[in-house]
Amino acid sequence: MVGLLFQVPVSRAASLPDTFQVHGFMSQALIVTDHNDFFGPSSEGGGSWEYTELGLNASFRPLSNVLVAGQLLARQAGDDGELNDPELDYGVVDYQFLTDNENTMGVQFGRFKNPFGLYNQARDVAITRPGILLPQSIYFDRTRKPALSSDGVMGYAERRMDNSVVRFQVGVGKPRFDSQVAGSLLGSDGLGDFSGENSYIGQLKYEYGGGAVVLALTNARVTAEFDSTDEAPGNGDFFFEPWIFSFQYNQEKWSFTAEYALRNLKTEGFTNPYNYDVTGESWYVQYSRRLSTTWDWIVRYDSYVVDRGDRRGENFAEQTNRPAFSRYAKDWTTGFQWQVYPRFLLSSELHHVEGTGWLPVTSGRASENQDKYWDMLLFQASYFF
Repeated sequence: MVGLLFQVPVSRAASLPDTFQVHGFMSQALIVTDHNDFFGPSSEGGGSWEYTELGLNASFRPLSNVLVAGQLLARQAGDDGELNDPELDYGVVDYQFLTDNENTMGVQFGRFKNPFGLYNQARDVAITRPGILLPQSIYFDRTRKPALSSDGVMGYAERRMDNSVVRFQVGVGKPRFDSQVAGSLLGSDGLGDFSGENSYIGQLKYEYGGGAVVLALTNARVTAEFDSTDEAPGNGDFFFEPWIFSFQYNQEKWSFTAEYALRNLKTEGFTNPYNYDVTGESWYVQYSRRLSTTWDWIVRYDSYVVDRGDRRGENFAEQTNRPAFSRYAKDWTTGFQWQVYPRFLLSSELHHVEGTGWLPVTSGRASENQDKYWDMLLFQASYFF
């Protein structure tokens, strides 16, 4: 599988255009938890090796103002994905109809990466992430697919000024869903399947001083239909509208990052108790330090609440007899990255978590059997070319 994914036909290299580029990455992680499972049986034996990412991307310019780019991704994260079933992560035709010293305007057609927060558009490549895992309160891995990309069209405009850049992106398309998303949104998997409907996402980003200060505002409205396998929960509709406020301050030796999100989630048309309308809250603060040219350290506090009106999940527990701690998560994280060689990265990360709000919902792992307090240790090796 790995050989097929990363094989480049050398015999045809002479016929490829000068602008043709190929890059790829491979990442393998070990995850160990004292309680609860994350990406496989991490609390059993020696931990879980079921977090693997393999990617191959290519791009070329048939015309000076047209870029064709795409990426194949094979990913396994516990029950999510299989390495022998790669998928098109993104694939776009990017047409720039205006470009000069101050302005760029263009449009992308195809499967585009959603401009969601600061990290989403490059989240699959380990070297672009500040740690092994992104802050789960904003960049959920359990509902990763609809946040990652959409099939449709996205327009963008960029204005470059003396010491700052303003960039605006807006996309319209259908987000992608999978069985893991259904389990996370409805509390159990195997109930049916979501299919994305026409949705939109937009982001306004401002950078000052060559990236010393980065500000961004993201808004989306995601809609989907649910095809139920039985009378319960029945067919219904899902709506998700997040607002994300992002801030980053970068200096030569350190960076500070903070993001805050309000998330309105609504379902309708289902049988009770699967209909709900709640506004959740997510935020994190993160400090990263460049200890040397090859070593980096981060520390982060990450907070996630499903319902602002029931922050500790007490009303939820009273109504459902399910644990209150399944409705929130508070996560202290610290970790190191060591760039052994320019193309080889070793990472480690330690989490101390209260709550299970962002844990994936998997078969046979009901929240009733999970623990409120748990720790997680991760190691990852990554190679890029």
